[in-house]
Amino acid sequence: MGFIKKRQKNFDEEIEKKLDKNNVPKHVAIIMDGNGRWAKKRGFIRTLGHRAGMEAVRRIVKASSEIGIKYLTLYAFSTENWKRPVDEVNGLMDLLIEYLGREVNELNENNVKLNFIGDLSMIPEKCRIKIKESEEITKNNTGLTLNIALNYGGRSEIVRAFKMIGSSLLSGKIDLNDIDENVIADNLYTSGQPDPDLIIRPSGELRISNFMLWQSAYSELWFSDVLWPDFEKKHLLQAIFDYQKRNRRFGGI
Repeated sequence: MGFIKKRQKNFDEEIEKKLDKNNVPKHVAIIMDGNGRWAKKRGFIRTLGHRAGMEAVRRIVKASSEIGIKYLTLYAFSTENWKRPVDEVNGLMDLLIEYLGREVNELNENNVKLNFIGDLSMIPEKCRIKIKESEEITKNNTGLTLNIALNYGGRSEIVRAFKMIGSSLLSGKIDLNDIDENVIADNLYTSGQPDPDLIIRPSGELRISNFMLWQSAYSELWFSDVLWPDFEKKHLLQAIFDYQKRNRRFGGI
């Protein structure tokens, strides 16, 4: 097993050397998908699939920091995921607390800044306390910003932004003619951050599932059949290689 890991590490390092360091996407967003199917294929309960997915998070956060990505957004729990069985939802929340408790010090040591996006008001209080603690510990870090999208939905984010803008209109803080794309972007959860250059979706699904609908207007999309718990640094590198081959014209010639 040690030999296999060493060989994989050497392989990843060789691939990474071939990257164009001047064209690494500044912001990568990932729709983490396939935990349940990964577990089902092995005869496990779904919670074990989510636990395996948590290890993939650890790998990809580390790899993203090493590669030089500045922002990494992970779609952890959508506004639609409340439809899942109660035991599964509770298990996910417990895993979040476990992940933060286990990883926050290492993230802090590696200059990673934690930032949660989404409507956290519906998240259990014990999770919100841990989230606040983790954000506080890492708030001054200047390396990779790790956005974790929790109880997040692209449509609800836009509705929230419109309500905030409407409130500013009613209070006279802004005029109707002041509203433009920048004003809308400033009222999103990702205010102050660049839009994703690259959105990755593993597991074979070919949709973005209500994820970063405003921000993804000109994002490059990369799909893979690999289930999220099996997602490795080599897959992230392949996505970036493919990204670097594309010509981003943003509507121009």
